[in-house]
Formats: sequence, C-alpha cells, structure tokens
Amino acid sequence: MSSLVVNNKLVKHAVQIHKFGGSSLASIECVNRVVEIIQHNCQLHDIVVVSANGDITDDLIEIYQFALQNSEQLHQSIEQLKQKQRDLVFGLLNESNAEALFAELLCDFELLAKWLQIDISEHEAELLAFGECWSARLLAAILAERVCPSFAIDSREFLVINNDVDCQVDYDVSQNHLSQLLDVQKLAVITGYIAKNTLGLPCTLGRNGSDYSATIIAALTNAQNVTLWTDVDGIYSADPRVVPLSRKLHRVPRSVAKELGRLGNPVLHAKTLQPLERVGSHLHVASSFDPDMPGTEVGDFGQIAKQELSVTYANDLLLVQSESFVGESGQLAFHKFSAISGDLDDGQLVIHLSQQKAVSEWLASDDTEVKFTPVSVMAIVGHNVARRGNVKARFKRALKHHQPIAFFNQLHSDSLVSVLPQPCTGELLNNVHHDVTKDARHIGIVVAGLGNIGQCFIELLPQQLSRVSALENVHLVGLVSSKKILFQSDGIEAECATQAFEEHAVDYSEEALLEWLSNHPYDELIVVDITPSESFSQLYSQFFANGIHVIGANKWAASAPLNEYQRNLTLAEKHQVLWLGNTTVGAGLPINHALEDLQQSGDNIVEISGIFSGTLSWLFEKYDGSSPFSELMSQALSDGITEPDPREDLSGRDVQRKLLILARLAGFELSLEDIACENLVPESLAALPLNEFLSRAEELNAPFKERLAAAKKMSSCIRYVARFKTEGGEVQAKVSLETLPQSDAFAALTPCDNVFKVVSNWYQENALIIRGPGAGREVTAGGLHSDLVNACRQLANKQHQVKLKGIN
Repeated sequence: MSSLVVNNKLVKHAVQIHKFGGSSLASIECVNRVVEIIQHNCQLHDIVVVSANGDITDDLIEIYQFALQNSEQLHQSIEQLKQKQRDLVFGLLNESNAEALFAELLCDFELLAKWLQIDISEHEAELLAFGECWSARLLAAILAERVCPSFAIDSREFLVINNDVDCQVDYDVSQNHLSQLLDVQKLAVITGYIAKNTLGLPCTLGRNGSDYSATIIAALTNAQNVTLWTDVDGIYSADPRVVPLSRKLHRVPRSVAKELGRLGNPVLHAKTLQPLERVGSHLHVASSFDPDMPGTEVGDFGQIAKQELSVTYANDLLLVQSESFVGESGQLAFHKFSAISGDLDDGQLVIHLSQQKAVSEWLASDDTEVKFTPVSVMAIVGHNVARRGNVKARFKRALKHHQPIAFFNQLHSDSLVSVLPQPCTGELLNNVHHDVTKDARHIGIVVAGLGNIGQCFIELLPQQLSRVSALENVHLVGLVSSKKILFQSDGIEAECATQAFEEHAVDYSEEALLEWLSNHPYDELIVVDITPSESFSQLYSQFFANGIHVIGANKWAASAPLNEYQRNLTLAEKHQVLWLGNTTVGAGLPINHALEDLQQSGDNIVEISGIFSGTLSWLFEKYDGSSPFSELMSQALSDGITEPDPREDLSGRDVQRKLLILARLAGFELSLEDIACENLVPESLAALPLNEFLSRAEELNAPFKERLAAAKKMSSCIRYVARFKTEGGEVQAKVSLETLPQSDAFAALTPCDNVFKVVSNWYQENALIIRGPGAGREVTAGGLHSDLVNACRQLANKQHQVKLKGIN
C-alpha cells in the first residue's frame, strides 16, 4: 500500500481516484453496477468520489425555489424526495443497515424543516449538499456490507476554497485536513461538488463540480490516475447525445481537453484539469454503463492525437461590446468573468447571460457605452487549430448560410469560435460536425510478417501515404514478427520503420498482442497479415470480435475447415469489419476481386481452372528434358523461387488451398478434402529431413522424365493445373499434373506467371482469362497496397451510430 508523509504523519497515498457521476448512481441497477466496478478496479488505498444520485440535485434546487416562492408544491416535493431516497436505501442495503442509514437521512429532513421556518436563503449551499452526502453515505454503507471496510467523508471537512465563484483551492490547508481523515484500512467515499470557503461557510463548486472535486483530491493525495465514470464512454467529437455520428476521441491532449471543458463540453467541467497540472495525474473518462469499453485518455500525445477535432456549442450567451474591453483592461475582464471568447482589439467579449448585471456594474465606473447582443457560439477545438487554415476555411464554409456575427481565434490557439445571432440547434451542430470532421477518421495499420514481402510493403508505404488521398489519415502503428513486436500509439515513421523495429522491438505473448489490439486508440485498426503462420491466422476470430479489420496474404484462414471459415465470415459481418485477401491467390492479380464482383452482381460461376503456382509455373515452363529436374529445382531454390522446402510447392497443397479459396469466393461450401490433390513428391522422399531430401533429389528425375517424354510423343507439355467444375449439382475439384496440347491457354506462359480461367453464365463461349505474374515480392506487396486503399475507401464511408447505454 502506498503512503506519504504530511506534517510528520504517515497517511494514505491514493493511487487511483474513481469518480462516479449522478447518472452512474441514478437507480438501484446503476448503483449495483458501480459496486461491481469498484470491486474489480479499486484497492483500499484508492478513493471514490461521488455526485448526488441521479437528479437529486435538481430536486433540491426545485425545493429551494418552491421555498422562496412559498409554493403549495413544496411539501409534496419534499415527500417525493424522501420516498425516492427511501427506495434507494431499502433497495440496496439489508434491513438493519437500511433502517440505520434512513434514520440518519430523516435527521437531515428535520434540519430542512427548521430552515424552512426561518430563512432558507441562508442555507442554500447546505441544502444542495444533501445530495452528495446521501450518495456518499449510501455507497459507503453498501461497500462495507458487500465488499470491504468503507466510510464516507463530507468534503466540507477538509476542502477549502476562496469562494464559490473562483473556486480556488487552498491546497496546504486542504491536504493537511484530508490527511487526518483518511484511514489506510478503509476505502474512502468522498462527496463531490461541495466545499467550504475560507470563512468556514459551506459552498459548492458549481454544476458538474464533482469532476473538479475528484481532480482536486488527486492533487491532494498525489494520485497517479483519475477515472471519471459517466454515462458516456469517453470524450467525443461532439456531444453524442445530440450528434449520433460523432466519433470517440480516444486520446485528447491536455490543452485541448482544458479548452473543451472551458467551452462547455458535456463531459469535462471547466476547471477539471487544473489540479492535475500540479501533480501530472493521468485522466481517464469511461462509462459505468459499459465498463469494458475503452474510454478516452487525457495526456501528452503525439501527432495523431493532435490532429483530432471536436465541435462544441453554447446557447444563452451575450456578446458585450465596450471600449473598456480593449487591451489590458479587456484581458482583466476576460479573466474576471471567465469569458468564453472575444476580440480585445475590437473590445468584444462573449459572456454567459447570467453575468450581464455583474458586467454592467463593473463597467459603470468607466462610464463607457456598452452594447449587449444575445448570441450563441459554436467552436471547433483541436490542437493549435487557430493556426490550421484549412480547418478555419472549412468551418466558415459550413456556417456561410447562418450569418455569423464574428469569428474569434486570437485568445486560445486550440479553438476557433463562431458567434451566431441565433441559438445553435441540433440540426446545425450535426451539419457543421459533418462538414468539419468528415475526413478526420484515423486508421491505424499493424504489419505482421517482416520477411521479403513485408519489407517491400513497408518500403512502398511512404510514397503511398503521400500520393494516395484515401490514405491521408492512415498511420503505421505496429510491426510484428514471429518473436518481436513494436507498437507506438503516436505512429511509426514509415521511412524509418525497419530501423525503429530493430532498435525498440520487444518480446511478446499472444495475450499481450491481443490486449493491445483490442484497446487501440484509433477509429479503425487494420492488421496486414503477411505471415505464413497458421497460428496467427487463428487469431482472426478474436480480431473480428474486437472490430479489427484484416488484410491477409496468409492463406490459412481463408482455407480453414469449413465451420471455422464460416464462423469468421459471420463474425466479420456481425462486427462490420473488412476481411480482404486478394493476395492469397495470384499475388497482385485481381482474381479475387473478379470472382467477388461476379458473385455479388448475380452471375453464376460454373468453372474455375488454371495454373495457380508461380513456382510450379516456372519449373514446368523451364523443364524441357535438357537438364535433370533436380538441377532445375535446385536453381529455383537458390533463386528464392521455391519455398525453403521445395516439397511445399511440389506437394500441390498450396495450389489445393488456392483453389479452395477461389471456390468459396464463388459461393461454394467446399472443404479441403473435397479437392483431390496429386502430390509430386514420392512417398520415399516425403518424410525425410530437408537436408536428406535435397541430397536425394535426383530420385525425382526419372518420374518427371517419363511424364515429359510421354507428353512430347503427343506434341504436348506437362503443367500443374487446378480445376473446379460444377454441373447438375455435382462438384468436381482437383489439382494435378496434366498433359496439355501446346495450343492450350495454360501451355505457353512466361515462367512464374499464373493464369485463371473463369466460366460463368455471362462468360461461356469466351471464358474470362486473367493472366500475369503470380509470385514476387513487388507484385504481392503491390496487391496488399491495393487492398489497403480499397479498405480505406470503404471505411471512409463507414458510419458509427453512437450507442449510449445509459441513455438510449
């Protein structure tokens, strides 16, 4: 357990602060969920901070207003609130604990009754504090009953601020008082929102002030992390309750988060981040309604996070124009009234409507003219956005029909503020959000497999990123070999990727790989699988289940057992992920594209045949009997044309898998066992160690010489051919060494070429022929880049409907 010394006293050092908002504590179901979150995420040395349950604070404000008005509804409102609290207490605690806690709560209602008999206005802050006190007592009692020793702390016992306007904390006094209250053997549940001023009078931190309380307590205890548990699973590019197609911002720079809070982001209180600057605590925003969903991190990040944009707005504002707001006096006014924005050269400030009287009184001594204009503001927030001309131009175009009064960008470099003469509507916010952020989606790519083709793919990447517009927001973020891994959330420079991998890659486990991929901070993540690994292909189902797209040159998944293959297809469809594999067959040749297009367009494919192996194409185009077959195979091996073990090619298994992949793309439910395969390796050589096989390779010569001689007698040649055919509901499929006439389309190929022949309802008399290089690092890497561009174009149009589990 961590600890620190304050005034020579050993006290608890909170490692984590967990703050739960009102919506997270709104009902019996919600509170039970919070208890479960605490059970799984908290230790005794952590601290829990709470808001009032649900809308209790609104109920208390209503009671206060009814009391001032002597309303007939006052008694009814009090009884309704009492019943609401009773339902929570008795619905969450065992009977004896519930009775004890409710008796304590009734004392508060008796106190309220006394205040109503005198002057309730003198007790406004105390009345509003009831909500947090009741919430903290209830949660502490539940935790003590079910989870661990726990107790409630009223933050008025330690938290001292100058007043309820500035809310500036006296950290030395507050830390000293808090250190005496904490108990290293119990989990503390502390009230948010409330405090006391320097005179010892109760006061509040303003609406949504519980977040500010949490970060203040983090600063007082040197906590490493603060998690704000709310009804939204992070900070979004707009209020997701208004803009359903807003994007989660997985990582937000501190300065941007601070500006979002200042401009009224629904998740961040304006002062939330200030205390964290004292101790450098990490801020995490998560949803108590979906605790397993990755939230938003606020911290110091690189260029990817700095490119993010968010749109926010505020109504019920005033544009104030006065000569007294020019220059230094304007700066003073800006800070005094926490102005939203302004132009100090023209003497303009935007303030809240409620501040009109205070501003008028402040200006009275200057005896200058002042003009108040009702306005709203809409703002674009992002790192250094005031200096990003393209964003400013797009923002102006989006608002050109709404006659903005002004655009301000001189006071905060992380925001562009538009002042509008009419209130901002949900429709306007949706339209502006679409126009400004439509191409801001960030796509991370992870390259798995760093052999010849993988290296070539990476070598091509820099020029592809610079010249293909569809790849504008693509970032290389991970490199994976069979033993090492490198992940950099802020991106790996493509030009230096290989060097970065050599210098910084670390050992990894499959579990660590899946954990990082499942919690990636991007709008989309694509794994480019260039491995020959069957075990890596078996991770696809977990990739798909986590919304991760796959581009694969790896044949194993596409030719897996039928039930496994179909399960992957179902998962990909369910989670709306892409699975592209054009390079599984034919390297960069578009045979996969062609079959998918025919199938999806309504054609009926009846036959697929051809030469699918670049290695076997080279061998049998070159083999004319002038030299033994074993010498030719040895040359192909040394030139890198065959697999390291040539038996992988000669077995026909690679061609068998390719034919299976194509048949499945054509809509047929085939298994590998349905395709007959002629193995060109004699049984006597099949199981030998590689070196022994190579030393006895001359045993291949006689069988091939005999097959070639027989073919020549018929003026023919030998080729390794794949054939699939369906007729009358019967399917025939095989891969084998065939004797072909010299005039056959498969007979005269450039060595290493593949050729694919497709017969369908649309292509009968004149079959569709696709021919070209079927192997080679450049063409295969090019085919992978083709798939990447195709994927990014599809993802650019993908829309994510935000699902707010706590709301809709």
